[in-house]
Amino acid sequence: MEIFNPQTNGEISDSITQSWTQQALECYSIRCDCSKCSLRNGGYSFICQMPKVINILVNSIGKPVIA
Repeated sequence: MEIFNPQTNGEISDSITQSWTQQALECYSIRCDCSKCSLRNGGYSFICQMPKVINILVNSIGKPVIA
């Protein structure tokens, strides 16, 4: 499988850093451990940017409340 780097010059879209999405919550709850991620076996051909998104979310709106 060929891996593609995002074509965003490393910048994260503002739309995914405004609130805690279900995927962001999962990533946060597994401490960004990609081996535990539900998307791991999805056959996606991109480098995950979620750890960067989690960092932005924690710093901008705070840690999520996980019930």
